[in-house]
Amino acid sequence: MVAIIGRPNVGKSTLFNRMLGKRTAIVDDVPGVTRDRNYADATYRNRPFRLVDTGGLDPSASEGMLALIKRQSELAIAEADILILLMDGRTGLTTPDQEVVRLLRGTPKPLFVVVNKIDTPKVDALVADFYQLGTETLYPISAEHGIGVSELLDALYPFLPVPTENPEQTTMPRIAVVGRPNVGKSTLVNAVLGEDRVVVSDVPGTTRDSIDSIALHQGRRYLFTDTAGIRRRGKIDRGIEGYSVVRSHLAIGRSDLGILLLDATEGVTEQDTKIAGIIIKQGRACFLLVNKWDLREGDSEARQEVEQELHRRFPFLTWAPVLFVSAANPDSLGQLFPTIDRVFGAFSKRIPTGALNKLLQEILATHPLPVRKGKPTKITKSAFMTQVATQPPVFALFVGHPDNITPAYLRFLENRLREEYGFEGTPIRMLVRKK
Repeated sequence: MVAIIGRPNVGKSTLFNRMLGKRTAIVDDVPGVTRDRNYADATYRNRPFRLVDTGGLDPSASEGMLALIKRQSELAIAEADILILLMDGRTGLTTPDQEVVRLLRGTPKPLFVVVNKIDTPKVDALVADFYQLGTETLYPISAEHGIGVSELLDALYPFLPVPTENPEQTTMPRIAVVGRPNVGKSTLVNAVLGEDRVVVSDVPGTTRDSIDSIALHQGRRYLFTDTAGIRRRGKIDRGIEGYSVVRSHLAIGRSDLGILLLDATEGVTEQDTKIAGIIIKQGRACFLLVNKWDLREGDSEARQEVEQELHRRFPFLTWAPVLFVSAANPDSLGQLFPTIDRVFGAFSKRIPTGALNKLLQEILATHPLPVRKGKPTKITKSAFMTQVATQPPVFALFVGHPDNITPAYLRFLENRLREEYGFEGTPIRMLVRKK
């Protein structure tokens, strides 16, 4: 993780966007978990990293929103592997800059001191004051115009992780167990670990509120993350609990699959639907676990009622499997790992281009591509489809007139793909491109 930190208005967001520009391949944009922090997963020269754009850091802030932003920035500093300290070359070295440097002085992490808004030939004059900080190397840049950003990325490159060639690491499902507080997330994870008599391993980089454990089941490893409960925003404490919610969002972002735990005794709440939305927006696979089912098992009509409620409250999750369990009773978890395997397999599935286009031609024979009203001359008679990504599956439809393709037609194509190839438990993304 690479964190960009600095005072307000020094250009952090501009640098964030520039680093995710032409020479950096964006893997996935992750919606900011708060209005003051934004995350994106990216690669540079085939090395992956997560970039964090923090809120403006005011070291003297002690209360109110500025203090909250300060705490969020301090959290980013603690969790990051590489730090970029950004300062404003036009304003010059300020006392808050020096206080930020003092805040970072003891960190053993790689620190890159960057002076922004250097877009004139007078580089030496503008950066001279910043050498007072005692750093050996300064990186003068203009984030707005892209000057010096490639040199900064090249300097970061040796510190970025080398892509692993270990098949076990690339095929081990990463599962985030998420839900409201007190729905049984920790009970579920403990039951899984206890039942399978596995070695629990602390994974570097975890926090006290998102606990990672590795489980071994029938010779395969699974990484489970027990996240903090996600409350409604109005009920979130601005202190430690706020950090826990941030880390829960992050845990979803770095997982392959989210298990959304629901409380059978309380039904589906608005917060449950919002948590499901977080999983989908981040492009993660998903299935639902209705917990504490032992408390309703005697009710013969209860299961049908719950299934109807799930269908009504989660219309965007019709493809997600549903399991009814009691996390306190490991015997009820027999379908957990088989469901994870099926969903992770669908999440990682790739369909050959030839098979896709054979299906597409069958579809076009009965459901031709749409023509929008008012554009009778723009008729798309042929199309081509290919899968451009997995985890989640992404399909690109190439047509002569992309504007003709309606959202309803894309949903129809998605449904046909699911009918033909399953894709149980995974979102599908559809792109339209011009031939």
